[in-house]
Amino acid sequence: MALDGTRRLFLLGLLAGGASACASTIPTGDSGVEVSEYRLGSGDQLRITVFGEAELTGQYLINPQGEIAFPLVGNIQARDKTIAELTTAIRTALEQGFVRQPNVAVEVLTYRPFFILGEVRTPGTYAYSANLTVYNAVATAQGFTYRADRGRVYIKHAWEDQERVYPLTTTTPVQPGDTVRIGERLF
Repeated sequence: MALDGTRRLFLLGLLAGGASACASTIPTGDSGVEVSEYRLGSGDQLRITVFGEAELTGQYLINPQGEIAFPLVGNIQARDKTIAELTTAIRTALEQGFVRQPNVAVEVLTYRPFFILGEVRTPGTYAYSANLTVYNAVATAQGFTYRADRGRVYIKHAWEDQERVYPLTTTTPVQPGDTVRIGERLF
C-alpha cells in the first residue's frame, strides 16, 4: 500500500519523536527510584546531526567543563541538559546567522562510565550499557565476595552529594556516572 506525502511525513515524525524519547529516558524498574530524563554529563559521547549540513554533523565528546566544541558557534554548555534541551540550544545557536531553519538531532553514542566498589571481586570503572541494573553491574565486576550484603546497595548518583540506600533487587537500576557500593553483611 503506497502512502501519500502527508501520511509519510506524519509517520516519519512519529518515528523520530519515539526515537528521541527513547534516547533521553533511562528505565528505572520497580525499585522505588524516580523515573527521570537522562541528564548529560562530562564523558558522554554524542552524535549530532544537522540535516543538510555535513560539516556540522559528527561525534562530539562532552569535555570536563561540561561543554561541546561545536563548529561555527563555539562552546555549548551540555552538562545537566536533557537531549531535548541540548537539541534546542544547538538549534538556537545555529539560527543566529549561521544556518537558516536548522534541523538538529542529538543522540548519546556512549554514556559516561559507572563506578562499583565494596564487596565485589573486581571493583573499578566500567562502561555503561542501556538498562543496566545493580546485578548486571556486579556481574561486570566478577560477582559478589562472600561477605557481600545482598539485601541492599548504596548508590550515589552523579547529581547527588551523598549516597542513598536502595533495596537490592533484580531491577534496581544503575545510571551513567553512578557510584555503586556493595556493603558488607553483618553476619
